[in-house]
Amino acid sequence: MFAVVDGCDPAQLRRAIAEGRAPVLARAVAEGELHESVAAFPSVTPVCATALATGVRQDRHRIPSINWWDRTRERYVEYGSSFRASRRLGIARQLADVTYHLNGRHLAPEVETVYESLDDAGIRTGGTTFLITRGRHRHRLARDRMATKFSATLLRAPMMGPKELFFADLVATRETACRSRFGHPGLRDQHAGCVSAHLVENDLVDFLLLSLPDNDTHSHAHGPDAQVESIEAADREIARVAEAAGGLDRFFAEWALVVASDHSHTFVERRADPRPAFEPFGITGPSGPKRRDRIAYCPASRAAMVYVLDPAERPRLLPELVAAGRAADGVELAVWRDPADGSGVIGAGVDSDAEGELRFRPAPDGAEPDASSTLDGGPVAVPETVVRDQRGGTWIVSGRLGVVGAAVSAGVLKSASHPDPLGRCWSALTCVNSGDLLLSAAAGAEFPDWGGVDHVGGGSHGSLRADDAVGILIHHGLHDQEDPRGRPELAPDAWSIEDATPMIRRHFGVGTTTSTP
Repeated sequence: MFAVVDGCDPAQLRRAIAEGRAPVLARAVAEGELHESVAAFPSVTPVCATALATGVRQDRHRIPSINWWDRTRERYVEYGSSFRASRRLGIARQLADVTYHLNGRHLAPEVETVYESLDDAGIRTGGTTFLITRGRHRHRLARDRMATKFSATLLRAPMMGPKELFFADLVATRETACRSRFGHPGLRDQHAGCVSAHLVENDLVDFLLLSLPDNDTHSHAHGPDAQVESIEAADREIARVAEAAGGLDRFFAEWALVVASDHSHTFVERRADPRPAFEPFGITGPSGPKRRDRIAYCPASRAAMVYVLDPAERPRLLPELVAAGRAADGVELAVWRDPADGSGVIGAGVDSDAEGELRFRPAPDGAEPDASSTLDGGPVAVPETVVRDQRGGTWIVSGRLGVVGAAVSAGVLKSASHPDPLGRCWSALTCVNSGDLLLSAAAGAEFPDWGGVDHVGGGSHGSLRADDAVGILIHHGLHDQEDPRGRPELAPDAWSIEDATPMIRRHFGVGTTTSTP
């Protein structure tokens, strides 16, 4: 079983376990392993949920953020930043984007989801309400309830999913007594646990994705320090499924369990809005580009992206946008590609404790770091140097490592404050649907969405910082529990959300038609 506890913070999980409020997860950790895993950047749910479900980052899966600009159709895509943002950009369009286009048009067709890999192997798959649903089975939308009758006027085509799918009240492959109230926050975990227990009790699945999103909603409202309550609620739903399997002992004996979060949460102290810095350039609105519009602006909680509408203008306009972004309120980092040579650049913003820029690009084949190389993250710029990251990637870097709090020891670049900064930024920059400029918020700041919504006084995520990005990855009972990833080049402490689906495939003895990155 693959349980996703949205936004679960490792420190809060450990606290819940210590207080005796998450007994099932406590047993999974005690008998298995708990790792801290790093999210993608931007560390928002659509990007990270897709990485969890496919095993690759957005440079391959193509989902760049929760709000982004579709260059081919010249419109904003909104997956649900807030109800007000969806209303501003179009409720019908948002419903279609989440229900159909994310899994169909937007998610790269050549990248397999965990459902598709297991479906192709004849494994009985099942899933609850989760952004990534794409499998090999076609499901018609339900039309027997008021909410689904309303949605059916907007959504008519079938959904592709696992063999057994319960998606809010839109799809239910079995008749049960479970109701989701159309995915109402606070009730989604209960619906997921209810239908999952039904599937397990009746021996209908070999693999189950149990999505538990209410921890994220609770954290946004009450802050990350309040997660113990919502983690306890998530634990109850996992226990519910375990009881349906014949009790905890039988569940842990017969089922492998992977538990992951897509990102974490950090406390939001203030609202900071970069948008005014870009208004002089002409930001296109929800109805599409007007004659004087030159850019699209896409906020995503503690991150944002800016797109140049006319590709011919990009070389000239990008430096001006970079300068505006680095000077905008609340921006710690600006990330872009140099039009001259394609290198990635991470530049300190007005709210960074550092100064200057860090330039980076993948090293050519055969380039190896000096194993004796040691560089600190001080104010002195370093010359071009080959380094290795903790996940085996090799890079040529130059400039100020302190921009991302990094240092190099024995040729390996590490950062506690901004984990895996090079790999995460490069995946964002090379995603075909990403903006030309990416912004990462400073500690405590959040960018309001298209509906003007922020989470001041609560929790949020999205930035490159560890506070937002370091989540959990638990595994228990996998066939190769000692080396579940099967990738010896990875450092033992370098875990990523990308690792979850490959471990599951490996457990079932299933490959993929996509190449391993």
